[in-house]
Amino acid sequence: MSVPYSSPAGRGQVFDNPITGEHVVVLTDPYTNPGRALVTELTARPGARVSGPHIHPVSIERFHVVRGTVRFAIGGTERLLGPGEYAEVPEGVVHDWWQVGDEEARVVVEVAPGDRFAEIARTMIGLVRDGKGTRRGGPSFLQLAVIMREYHGVFVMASPPPWVQRLLFAALAPVGRLMGLRASYPKYLESADIEEPAAEALALLDEHGRLRWNVDARP
Repeated sequence: MSVPYSSPAGRGQVFDNPITGEHVVVLTDPYTNPGRALVTELTARPGARVSGPHIHPVSIERFHVVRGTVRFAIGGTERLLGPGEYAEVPEGVVHDWWQVGDEEARVVVEVAPGDRFAEIARTMIGLVRDGKGTRRGGPSFLQLAVIMREYHGVFVMASPPPWVQRLLFAALAPVGRLMGLRASYPKYLESADIEEPAAEALALLDEHGRLRWNVDARP
């Protein structure tokens, strides 16, 4: 029987995107986890869509729906998942997911390795909270170019084609840097907002702070 992962540093940090409605509570921080895994409990309010179709070239992403209903699009196949159901996204596969219905969705998400991905996600949320994002809850296009140029091996948008993104961001990122923009900002990588994680979310972690993965439970 697994023993709950005991209070590691970084647990309970809260990252909120006030525009997209994402409420993220850190369960396992990749900077203190030996396997560099990022595990969070993400709450998405009705109508929320997290990030749009994208790819993680070198990371595996796993999901466990705790409450509500979520639709996943993974490699061209869509599935509707409810409480207790799982989804896994292998490296390099295009995927997206979004909340469905009138009830907010709560999902435990693991990205492994997740240290570099955490830098992207926290930077984007921090920019929005500081009023430096767009009305859709993301960074400005020039800021996006700087971020994507630095983290192209971690997060790739599904559209436009990756080769177009590489050319475009290679041209725009130096302009952004000249204007003082950076791919990440230290002040956004940690949060002073702390929240006790939900017991039902912590119960899903193994003794190493990883999301327990029951292959037989996947739909």
